[in-house]
Amino acid sequence: MIRMLGAMVDASERAEELVGALEAGLAEARTRADNLKKRPRVFFEEWDDPLISGIGWVSELVEIAGGIDIFADRRNHGAAKDRIATAEDVVAREPDLIIGSWCGKKFRPERAMARPGFDRTPAVQRQAVYEIKSSLILQPGPAALTDGLAELQRIIGWWTKLAG
Repeated sequence: MIRMLGAMVDASERAEELVGALEAGLAEARTRADNLKKRPRVFFEEWDDPLISGIGWVSELVEIAGGIDIFADRRNHGAAKDRIATAEDVVAREPDLIIGSWCGKKFRPERAMARPGFDRTPAVQRQAVYEIKSSLILQPGPAALTDGLAELQRIIGWWTKLAG
């Protein structure tokens, strides 16, 4: 898409530079993730009622940053209705981290942690529940590949230090 837009506005060279920088950033993130001793199981919560797991590119970014998306099996479902999870589904998959990003409203960690059964998850037991602003990660584009990925790396990095 970046290359196409660059060609449309006669900025192909600048578009190639941007693509190169984004690809280098992703490669660096993968290398960092490969060096992690332990990878956290992550529930990325895109919406709260009903619970909706992360869309495809978010799932991929979780893994690039070093996490394991507990609902990776749903990542190729573009429609949110096909990524609905129950609280029991989340609890059964035992996330180490819960990362929320509710499009259009602020994620409330205390509400997520208070759900029935969530107190049995490692994420809630360690209070490892975080928000990433939706503008950084839920919009497909460069911000997700830079700022969104950086936030995922920061959160996963914090968790790996805690987990030892």
